Amino acid sequence: MALTNRPSASPSGTLPDDAGPSRWLGARMSLDQFLKLPEDEPALEYADGVVTQKVSPKVYHGRIQFTFAEAVNQHAEPRRLALAFTETRSTFGGRSYVPDVGIYRWANLPRRPDGKLLNELHIPWDVAVEIVSPEQSRREIEDKCRWYLANGVGLSLMIDPDREDVVRFGADGSRVVLTGDARIDLDDVLPGFVLTPGALFATLYPG
Repeated sequence: MALTNRPSASPSGTLPDDAGPSRWLGARMSLDQFLKLPEDEPALEYADGVVTQKVSPKVYHGRIQFTFAEAVNQHAEPRRLALAFTETRSTFGGRSYVPDVGIYRWANLPRRPDGKLLNELHIPWDVAVEIVSPEQSRREIEDKCRWYLANGVGLSLMIDPDREDVVRFGADGSRVVLTGDARIDLDDVLPGFVLTPGALFATLYPG
């Protein structure tokens, strides 16, 4: 592992709260080595042999993430269609990402033999959602969404709270920008699910 000039961790393996970015940020290592690291906040991710770190969520990000996942679960869980998870690590295709929202079809939920959900995920999501933060470029997030599709994810969404649009990437190579009253089509996974960008971003204007 490349740890030159990185601060030392405490005996517990963590850094003080004021330590800034993770001591592992930018380190080169194998995926197996990465998966043995302690979890950090914001979450660490791994791609192409390098450790990166997610951006700390701000109000827009947190509000949109909660609203989207809640809408999915309110529709899908009673019907046993799917489940949405927030900030949940998944490792596949040689990378380890923590999408803002990940969705599995009910039939694809990773489970133990006794039916309990697995605590570590190693199969692609059916839908992966990334929310653009001000510190990130849309190109960076779009590249991640396209990587998901190339590695088994059926559908990915890029949600931009500042621009108030949703970009839907399909496994067929389609890229559709949705705004206003255009429906966010998730019928392949969530038949009957109705949510528009307008309704989603309206939650940023309470009252």
